Amino acid sequence: MEQDVNIKITDRDGVMHEVLAPTDMAMNLMELVRSYELAPEGTIGVCGGMAMCASCQCYVKTDHNLPDMTDDEDAMLAEAFDVQDNSRLGCQIQITHELEGLEIELAPES
Repeated sequence: MEQDVNIKITDRDGVMHEVLAPTDMAMNLMELVRSYELAPEGTIGVCGGMAMCASCQCYVKTDHNLPDMTDDEDAMLAEAFDVQDNSRLGCQIQITHELEGLEIELAPES
């Protein structure tokens, strides 16, 4: 079985990047963005992926069946800037085979 999925990430400058995301490393979307250096150092995943800062907020552009939002994620997004109906925290979305073809856009740095 293929271990990587294709994900399209639009960075904060509007540039789309097509990346391969490993499904066998227990990574989440925030870690993927950091590993490909698609956001300046120190501007994404500030809290380390604990759903406490919203620096990894992204907009989900495709109709994927994502895991339900946790109470912590919902509470953090309620306090975040530039929230849209399709906002999620990248740190709360694990990379799985179900994410094949996912498209996201990084929310503006607040």
